[in-house]
Amino acid sequence: MGEAAFCVEARVKEALPNGTFAAELANGHRLTAFVSGPDKKFFAGANAGDIVRLQLTPYDLSVGRILVETKKFKHESQSVS
Repeated sequence: MGEAAFCVEARVKEALPNGTFAAELANGHRLTAFVSGPDKKFFAGANAGDIVRLQLTPYDLSVGRILVETKKFKHESQSVS
């Protein structure tokens, strides 16, 4: 994605078809997230409520690439720290 890309954390809201996920940032912005290329081999998957690190570009803030699955929460009431 180049030098202009930046990383943020988001909460997975739901798994969508074709290996994509609906995610929401802390400020309420919703976007589509995906795992690309060789990372698909090692990605265990994400469930609703999991926290993932996304790589976004300033050119299209509606789509992000999942870099790492960072945390799993058992309850939706637990917050992102």
